Amino acid sequence: MIVVAAALIGGDGRILLQQRRPGRAMAGLWEFPGGKVEAGETPEAALVREIDEELGVGLDAATLSPACFASAALGARHMILLLYICRVWRGEPAPLDATALRWTDLAEMRKLPMPPADAPLIDLLERLLSASA
Repeated sequence: MIVVAAALIGGDGRILLQQRRPGRAMAGLWEFPGGKVEAGETPEAALVREIDEELGVGLDAATLSPACFASAALGARHMILLLYICRVWRGEPAPLDATALRWTDLAEMRKLPMPPADAPLIDLLERLLSASA
């Protein structure tokens, strides 16, 4: 299963996370917004669709920068999580498919409970962001 997620980075350098809703697997954990790539979709098209559905904001695929990936077992299935960096979007993010949204820096992010596939991306993201600064 291929899943895409976005590290939406605000003008102040903080990154948007969303909290998983009650009743879902890993409820209450903080994650990068995104979702599954459907049959026939490119990862970028899936991320544009997912961010619109989850946050109500518009992305252009051309503004997405591939950042890193994680691999994790999910019971009998296996997930590959592709993380993209995005600094440009249209609209104000809203928690349409989450309990809450939170803008956070990397240090604070390390203290938050996150899904097993998301947490390892923090160090990779930090290296990428410091290299591009």
